[in-house]
Amino acid sequence: MFPTLTRRRAAAAALTAALLVPLAACGKADEKPAAGSTPGSAPASAEPKAANLTVLAASSLTDVFKTAGEAYQKAHPGTKITFSFAGSQELAAQVKQGAPADALVTADTKTMDGLRTETGEPTIIAKNRLVIATGKGNPFKIDELKDLADTKLKVVLAAPEVPVGRYSKQILDAQKVEVKPVSQEPNVRAVLSKVELGEADAGLVYKTDSAKSGDKVVTVDIPDEQNAVASYPAATLKQSKNAEAAAAFVAWLSTPEAQKILQDAGFQKV
Repeated sequence: MFPTLTRRRAAAAALTAALLVPLAACGKADEKPAAGSTPGSAPASAEPKAANLTVLAASSLTDVFKTAGEAYQKAHPGTKITFSFAGSQELAAQVKQGAPADALVTADTKTMDGLRTETGEPTIIAKNRLVIATGKGNPFKIDELKDLADTKLKVVLAAPEVPVGRYSKQILDAQKVEVKPVSQEPNVRAVLSKVELGEADAGLVYKTDSAKSGDKVVTVDIPDEQNAVASYPAATLKQSKNAEAAAAFVAWLSTPEAQKILQDAGFQKV
């Protein structure tokens, strides 16, 4: 009796196992790999959600970021980027006051470092240098920094709390050149505008800004050993409501595509 019962139980177990094998195979065959992945690979990382991003950026990035923004939006359909340009010190004040924004790019590391509690980890995305911008035709024959000390000249500089103003003071002090500016402007674009309009004979601006003026001004280069390097850090803002999309844009600024746009505009390679 007992041997017969044992044989019946074994036969039933074998039959159950035989029925389950095809079912399991069917289940695996119905599973489809995630889009962009191959069998046996991990699923591809998802594209950040489309979002409306507000980016606060230094005035000297006005032209190049318009081009960069268009390129980014083309590559990321559904994402819209609105830039707000101003002097870095103005942007810092806006961040501290809680202005609704997603990312920040300043024209110096000092300003960004002062916002450590409000930003993510910054990344340097571009560099720049200063030049002397003179009136059309350079009527006063300005050739070097020491020429700016001529009291007959109307020289305009950025305010010392502005990055370009700080860099200007740094290089003038290093060369022991004393300049009494007729005005101190809130950003580099305002300095350049004064020279373009003939309201000043010369001013210290970024090389990229002077280049955009065409024949409205004459650019006088400053030797590297007398110059200062401006670094542009970019970071996400912790107050952003679009953290993932903001981080994707900041990361994109270091990609070959974005770097080519920056370098084509005259910014130095990082």
